[in-house]
Amino acid sequence: MAGTKIQTADAAPRRRLFLGLKARDLVLRAVTVLILTAGAVIILIPLLNMLSSSVKDKNQLREYPPRLIPTAPTTVELNGKEEPLYMVTIAGEEREMALIKNRPGGKGLFVDPANPEEVYELVIAEQVPKRHLEIHWENYPDALTAVPFGRYTLNTCLITFSTMIGILFSCTLVAYGFSRFRAPGINTLFLVLLSTIMLPPQVTLIPLYVFFQKLGWVDTFLPLVVPAFLLRQFFMSVPLEMDDAARIDGANSLQIFWHVMLPQARPALVAMSVFHFLWAWNDFYQPLIYLHSQSKWTIAIGLSLFNSLYSFNTHLIMAASAVMVLPSVILFFFSQRIFTQGVVVTGIKG
Repeated sequence: MAGTKIQTADAAPRRRLFLGLKARDLVLRAVTVLILTAGAVIILIPLLNMLSSSVKDKNQLREYPPRLIPTAPTTVELNGKEEPLYMVTIAGEEREMALIKNRPGGKGLFVDPANPEEVYELVIAEQVPKRHLEIHWENYPDALTAVPFGRYTLNTCLITFSTMIGILFSCTLVAYGFSRFRAPGINTLFLVLLSTIMLPPQVTLIPLYVFFQKLGWVDTFLPLVVPAFLLRQFFMSVPLEMDDAARIDGANSLQIFWHVMLPQARPALVAMSVFHFLWAWNDFYQPLIYLHSQSKWTIAIGLSLFNSLYSFNTHLIMAASAVMVLPSVILFFFSQRIFTQGVVVTGIKG
């Protein structure tokens, strides 16, 4: 019995310590979630503003302060004119009244739409204007038909997906060779490859342009579908024991590449595809240099042209921009699980 009492006395401080640590952990998690939520909201503000502006008209865009939800003043027809409605308080009763005339001193004449003979002179700033939700979906077809965005989208998809296939095919093979084979000077060759990748594109612009011009590739999609990416470091993280096990089973180098390396590299390949899609979809620099015919322009160049032609129609520019952003959002939404997961290499003991 004495031993039991000692254990009970010792358990109480431990329980309080455990509860204190658990409470502190919950507080830290709550603070972390709040900080991440605040950061997410701040990041989403430009996107929400773009979507909101894309369904407004010019009058709604000129409002200050700007409104996130697209609303417009509610009006009523009086004597053949559209007059704004206000919610006013008269004798303790809130009523809908129309402002028909501004008077000196910030006052205005308000009338009851149901009884135009009932007129009141009130301070306008003290009244609440009545508004209603007004969404202009027609901005999207107006924006997308102003310039041939359909053709630009097809060109962009052709360039984006063709380069993505080229990257997934060629760069995995090159990375596999650099990471798995040993030969004299292979590290030097890898450093040479790294040095070419590290060069700013402006340095190689003129030599590449002259080279592609002599090949007859200028004003075609060919200069834009030459892939350049690196997976060597990821392949080097896969243990060599997996290659040895496959060779014991009779697999050759290509079979090891196809059945061992590529399944392990699925998250890296998805990440590479997403990054390349975002880069190729939004690329403005290279298409501007190599594509001269307007029929071959990409959506990034088309959006720049649209911005220069309709610079005062912000709502149309935002509508076109929202359509351009949509494929990237959809792609990341469906691939985020694989994109964010860690690579877990299993099957090796010791």
